[in-house]
Amino acid sequence: MRNLVEAWRSHLALDRRRSTHTVRAYVATAERLIAFLEEHRGETVTAASIAGIGQADLRAFLAARRMDGIGNVSAARELSAVRGFLKFIGGADAQVPLLKGPKVKRGLPRPVSPEEAVALASDIAETAREGWIGARDWAVLLLLYGAGLRIGEAMGLMGDVLPLADTLRVTGKRGKTRMVPLLPQVRAAIEAYVAACPYPVARQEPLFRGARGGPLSAAIIRRAVQGARGRLGLADRTTPHALRHSFATHLLGRGADLRSLQELLGHASLSSTQIYTQVDAAHLLDVYRHAHPRA
Repeated sequence: MRNLVEAWRSHLALDRRRSTHTVRAYVATAERLIAFLEEHRGETVTAASIAGIGQADLRAFLAARRMDGIGNVSAARELSAVRGFLKFIGGADAQVPLLKGPKVKRGLPRPVSPEEAVALASDIAETAREGWIGARDWAVLLLLYGAGLRIGEAMGLMGDVLPLADTLRVTGKRGKTRMVPLLPQVRAAIEAYVAACPYPVARQEPLFRGARGGPLSAAIIRRAVQGARGRLGLADRTTPHALRHSFATHLLGRGADLRSLQELLGHASLSSTQIYTQVDAAHLLDVYRHAHPRA
């Protein structure tokens, strides 16, 4: 079965262009399913037996995962991964058992205020152990808040983006590229970092470098944000991804149309962008409740 799992991994990474995190999670689900079936049936599992899995088997697997303590969101993701794995094994004629997944209430993105975003980036830059590292972190965070990039997209920028122009080509999920405008402040921050960086930024090397010269890890930025929000007393919702949410929410609040926002964020579906209309309405209601004398 190891060959089958590795083929699944390759399919996800190369054919479907899934992120490293998604590939790791989906492969782990496939391995859990195989282990469960071998214990559940008391026999060695083959590709044919997995392809012939029934609704009762699938329900028993999800029940076992529930016993492990996973919630509705994780159970829904587990079911989605299993369905994908079964379709991969069975091919175009795969008959995946029909099983209704758990209801998942989609939460609204939690943006941070402009003041909080600036305070966060400033604190991280000022407390960095070296000046160039502070300039680097400031540039990364401004890309998230000022250009709406995902943290992985910022880490994926290469030296060939230099010299900077008024727009920046970004490679997003599944290898899709888009052009995003660069505000003068964001461009200046990146240029200041490049000038201060002790490592030469070659065209085919990562733009953002770690302390020892290797590619900068997103985990470094997440830890820096976690430390800063503790020092500043900001809510746990203040994360690198929340800066992207703030970019979208603030643009929408200033009159940006959904189609333009969809292109800027790199969303494949407009429905993913429409959730920000609810965020903006929720924000207005919150302002009303706190400011209106009759609220």
